[in-house]
Amino acid sequence: GEFVTAARDDLLSLGFETNLGSRSRSRTKLSFYRNADDVDVDALFRAEARRSNAVDDQVGFSLADVVFTRGLSVRDLSARQDFAWQASDRHLIESGGEVHSLSTAVSWRIAGDRNPSEANGSSARGGVGLPSQLDSDLGGTRSGVYVQDRFQMMDRLVLEPGLRLDHSTVNGRAILQPRLAANVFLGGKTRLRLGGGLYAQSPGYEKLIQSDYFLDLTAARGIGLLHEKAIHAMFALERDLARGVNARVEGYYKRFLDRIIGRLETDAERLARVASYDFPPELRSSIPTAAQITSIPTNDGQGRAYGVDVFVSRRAVSAETRLTGWIGYAWGRANREAYGREYAFEYDRRHALNAVGRWRFGPRLEVGATGKLYSGFPRTPVVGLRTAAVEVAQEGGATRLVPEVDALGGLVWTTDLGDVSNINESRLPLFARVDLRVDWKPRGDAGRWLFYLDVINVLARENVGAYEATLEHDPTSDRPRLVETPSISGDENRIADL
Repeated sequence: GEFVTAARDDLLSLGFETNLGSRSRSRTKLSFYRNADDVDVDALFRAEARRSNAVDDQVGFSLADVVFTRGLSVRDLSARQDFAWQASDRHLIESGGEVHSLSTAVSWRIAGDRNPSEANGSSARGGVGLPSQLDSDLGGTRSGVYVQDRFQMMDRLVLEPGLRLDHSTVNGRAILQPRLAANVFLGGKTRLRLGGGLYAQSPGYEKLIQSDYFLDLTAARGIGLLHEKAIHAMFALERDLARGVNARVEGYYKRFLDRIIGRLETDAERLARVASYDFPPELRSSIPTAAQITSIPTNDGQGRAYGVDVFVSRRAVSAETRLTGWIGYAWGRANREAYGREYAFEYDRRHALNAVGRWRFGPRLEVGATGKLYSGFPRTPVVGLRTAAVEVAQEGGATRLVPEVDALGGLVWTTDLGDVSNINESRLPLFARVDLRVDWKPRGDAGRWLFYLDVINVLARENVGAYEATLEHDPTSDRPRLVETPSISGDENRIADL
């Protein structure tokens, strides 16, 4: 195959800070940013998840024809102005604003096969719900102003009320976001922080450049697309337990509103797609008749996330400190509500334990270790096999989808990920890893030389980062056997984890 990529990132920024008298300060920033990313692919791959039950792999496997071009561009000319005014001994008022003149564009042509391994049709990795052709230019202005007062209400209480107003011409809407935070000093060693408020994000291609899913925002204003919103609430309790030893407990709750997701096919769209299949009655069960997710945006997504973090650290307070490091544990849940069901976000991780420690034997030798223990991320499992379809031309330029067969006339099968009710219904296995490091300074702390040895994944554990479905010949059946194999393990998992 042929693969051609071209990318560039340019940034020019100018900042200016000055005092406005003895109690005020001004900060100004002007910047220009440009990002461009173009991909052109024309290749054939052996489709490991699409084959007949032929004994010979050369006959059984199909070839995936991957032919597409994609272009992404973002240009952002922005200005930001911030002021800080010490109004009195108890009030520090901060205010400012920013404006972004944006020019964004997305274009592509998909002439080859789609990616059948993505359950969400709006997947940026060739999802079946993406349009075959797209040329979308989205220009607009995004602006915002804010004001915040850091109010020393009492000796041990600091309040931070704030207000922010955002506006975007992409959807022609503005939103007001109140916020409030409080710092409470509960004695010399204990501190409490509380916070909450409304946060919002306007629609725009600049937010989708690295997203897993693509949404066509060409008509964002015409369809009345709203800002995505989130209500945040958090607390953090921190205490100094001993000299150099600190402990912190944090909790959070987030409620997501008006999340932008790809809408499901309408009945008319679904029936038109199903009608394009020309399958005999005995194979009609292989036609995906359930509504699929498209790239047409809607504000029908909701969600919530909540959790607790516990963190304990010990820092060096003198040259005699032997043990330093920290340990942290996080428990959390992050669920989205969409398509008539509630299911986990892709980043939902229930348990995460991290520990980092160093033991100083003396000025010349130190040994450190890092341990990680995580529960697995959600994934969408394969629910079975169905007959693969191939597009054939008809008279008059129309096309039909017919059952695919191999060179010997045998049916070709492919994996079935089910409908939207199956998205993220399974999880990856537990992730665990231990790394070691030894530092040696020939002349101790006064020397300039340091020699070190790193041992990555010292337990040689093969952590699963994903599963790939492959089909194998099954002599006991009329269809191939489904096998799910780990696609990232061992040393490769280091890269994924970073």
